[in-house]
Amino acid sequence: MEEEFEKIFNAVIEGADENVANLVAQTLNGGAKAGDILNKGLIRAMDEVGNRFESGEYFIPDMLIAAKAMKAGMALLKPLLVNAGVASVGRVVIGTIKGDLHDIGKNLVSMMLEGGGFEVIDLGTDVSPEKFASAVREHNPDIVGMSALLTTTMIHMKDAIEAIDDIGLKKQVKILIGGAPVTQEYAEKIGADGYASDAIKAVMLAKSLMDLRKN
Repeated sequence: MEEEFEKIFNAVIEGADENVANLVAQTLNGGAKAGDILNKGLIRAMDEVGNRFESGEYFIPDMLIAAKAMKAGMALLKPLLVNAGVASVGRVVIGTIKGDLHDIGKNLVSMMLEGGGFEVIDLGTDVSPEKFASAVREHNPDIVGMSALLTTTMIHMKDAIEAIDDIGLKKQVKILIGGAPVTQEYAEKIGADGYASDAIKAVMLAKSLMDLRKN
């Protein structure tokens, strides 16, 4: 079975989404557990994609292609993982802030988080502070991710954090922000719990925050 996991790993690295879906289906039919395919195939592959991005071997288009391939496999595994009671690493509500329609960065972070074992609820773009707050109440996430590509829209991140605080739930979640104009200093200024400059760092930060919550 290890050979099948390796084939899935390589197919994700190569961004071959149809091949990933076929391999996952074949491996399931061969008797493999969905959790093993997730961990030994998909998550391991996305970890490698992250390593290659960090080393400069991969670039954002390469990551998007690999993440798309990973999602093709996840589409088959998700219902099986739920039925088997396989717990996610954590739950994340994510969206691009009010007034901002840019979604490439947010989509990449979402896919990399899924590849890292997180359950992701994607609110899309142009998400109002009130919608972030209601999503926190509805989905009870561990982490909230906010993205902005414009200096004129990133100011609404503060409004969203305040909206979550106004309903008394800010202490129950960790709030991460990112995007081209965003900085660590800005994150600290508006009361966010963290800042990430790219998708790989966002996943690493999310995982570290989940580790802290468990300890």
